[in-house]
Amino acid sequence: MNQMKRSRSIQQKSSSNCNSDRRWKIKILVAILFCICFGSLILMETQYNQMKMLMEEIPSQFVHQSPKIAFLFIARNRLPLDIVWDSFFQGDKESRFSIFIHSRPGVFFNKGTTRSAYFYGRQVNGSIQVDWGGATMIEAERILLRNALLDSNNERFVFLSDTCIPLYNFSYTYEYIMSTSNSFLDSFADTKEKRYNPKMHPVVPAHNWRKGSQWTVLNRKHAEVIVKDDTVFPMFQQYCMRKSLPEFWRDHPVPAEGWKEHNCIPDEHYVQTLLAQEGLEGEITRRTVTHTSWDVSASKDRERRGWHPTSYKYSDATPELIQSIKDIDNVYYETEYRREWCSSKGKPSPCFLFARKFTRPAALRLLNMTALGIESSR
Repeated sequence: MNQMKRSRSIQQKSSSNCNSDRRWKIKILVAILFCICFGSLILMETQYNQMKMLMEEIPSQFVHQSPKIAFLFIARNRLPLDIVWDSFFQGDKESRFSIFIHSRPGVFFNKGTTRSAYFYGRQVNGSIQVDWGGATMIEAERILLRNALLDSNNERFVFLSDTCIPLYNFSYTYEYIMSTSNSFLDSFADTKEKRYNPKMHPVVPAHNWRKGSQWTVLNRKHAEVIVKDDTVFPMFQQYCMRKSLPEFWRDHPVPAEGWKEHNCIPDEHYVQTLLAQEGLEGEITRRTVTHTSWDVSASKDRERRGWHPTSYKYSDATPELIQSIKDIDNVYYETEYRREWCSSKGKPSPCFLFARKFTRPAALRLLNMTALGIESSR
C-alpha cells in the first residue's frame, strides 16, 4: 500500500514537473515572439524614418512625375514683364513648369531684382555676353537647354524673350503644347535673301538650309539633338554672321567687298537647319506659337527696314490688339507657297500662345485691363 502511494506521489511530481516545464517553454516562446514582433516594429519604423529623410533630401522637382514645360527666358538684364508672368504661373496648381533664365553674366534674380518669387535664383550658371546677330545667341540657347535637360520631368522647352507676353492662361497653354509630341518650329526654305554661305558645304549642304523664328517649342528629343551637336554649330560660328550695319560704317572702314557679305542671322537658321540635317522635319509642326509683327514700313531707314520687329508701346496695348492676334488661324510661307492652318488636338485653333515685343508699360496696361485672361485671383 505504502509502495503504491509512493509510486502515485512520484507520478504526480513527475506530471507536475512536466506541466511546469511546459509552462516555462510557452512563456519563453511567447517572450521570443514578443521580441521578434517588437524588433520588427522598431526595424519598420527605422526604415520608414530613413525613407522619409531620403525623400526630404531629394528636391521636389525630381519627385513630381507630371510632365513639365521648361520656360527658357533669354534676357538682356532683368525681366521687365515679371509681374505679367507671375500672374500666368499662378494658374498652375500642379507644378507642371520650370523656369530658366539666361541673362548677362553677373545678373542674379532675387528680391532686389524681381518682384516675382517664381524667378528667384532661376538664372543659369555659365551665362555669356550675347550679341545680336552673332552665334552667341545660339550658345545661350544651348546653355539653357543643358540646364533644363537635367530635370528628367521637363518634356517641352519653350524659348521666350524678355519682351514676350502670354496670350492665354497656364492651363490652356499647357494643354495646347502637350497635345502633340511634335516640336513647334517655324521652318521654311530660304531662297530669296541668299544668307547661305557656300563655305558651309559639304558639312551643311544648301538643300538643308532653313530659316525661321528662334522662338520655338522643342520636345525633349530635339532639345538633346541641339545640345549634343558638335558638327553644325561650328559651321555657324565660322560662316554665319550678320552683315555690317550701315550706321556703324562711319566708325569703321567700309568692307572692301561688302556686297559679297552674307547677311546671316544665326538664331534665325540654326535649329531649323540642324533638324533638317538630322532628318527630323517629319517630327515638327512647322510654325511658331509666338507672334511677332514684322512691319517693314516702320523704319524710315531703308537699310534697317525689316531688321527688327515692331515694338508695342503703351498706346498700342488694347484688348483689340490682343484679340486680333488671337484671331489669326493660319500662316502663309511665301517661299514655299505653303499655308499652315493652325490646329490643336485635331481641331482648328489660334496659331499663337505668346506675343512680342511689348514694353513694360504696354504689358502692365494689358494686365490691368484683364485683356490677357491670366490675371491672378490675389
